[in-house]
Amino acid sequence: MEKNAKFWNRIADKYAASPVPDEEIYKNKLRKTQEYLRPEMKVLEFGCGTGSTALYLASDVKQILATDISERMIEIAKQKADEQNISNIDFQQSSIEELTIADQSIDAALGHSILHLLENRDQVIDQIYAMLKPGGIFVSSTACIKDFFIFHKLLEWVGPLGRFIGLLPLVKVFGSDELKSAMTKSGFQIEYDWQPTGNGKQRAIFIIARKPEAT
Repeated sequence: MEKNAKFWNRIADKYAASPVPDEEIYKNKLRKTQEYLRPEMKVLEFGCGTGSTALYLASDVKQILATDISERMIEIAKQKADEQNISNIDFQQSSIEELTIADQSIDAALGHSILHLLENRDQVIDQIYAMLKPGGIFVSSTACIKDFFIFHKLLEWVGPLGRFIGLLPLVKVFGSDELKSAMTKSGFQIEYDWQPTGNGKQRAIFIIARKPEAT
């Protein structure tokens, strides 16, 4: 995790200054997420980056815990929250694996552009499932590289070298079917999935999955 944190710390300011890729797609995902949110909800966002998503959704919920492994990303997120006078987000530097959150204690979890950057994707999905209350939702947007990068086998070879020399973060290669299978195996019911296309290319898959109500 330390090597990954150093990579994201190094690019944090450039990341914060860059425009959102595919802004209309991003806004559509936010609008769809808002349909599932309620004012009394407690929300976790892991891999929050510089806080854009948490800040956008803050007025829709009671409280957000937003975490990222990058200290610099969190610093920028806190600055943005102060500038916007938003006080119901707790930004913390942490990996999802390090978090101690009681089972069945949160209403929603958000994980955007993060599941493909985890060493232990399936364990984290299980962890999120345990944290959620019955009926809680898990909203994610994930680059499923097998779906749109024809040279994904090359990336599986080049990626570790790029990570070793500090030019690339950890990136896991899998397809959208594998991701959805991992979610349903954990117990989630997928209520919505959308994999938009642009310029003839597939984009990250957006999934809203629900933990079933207790029986």
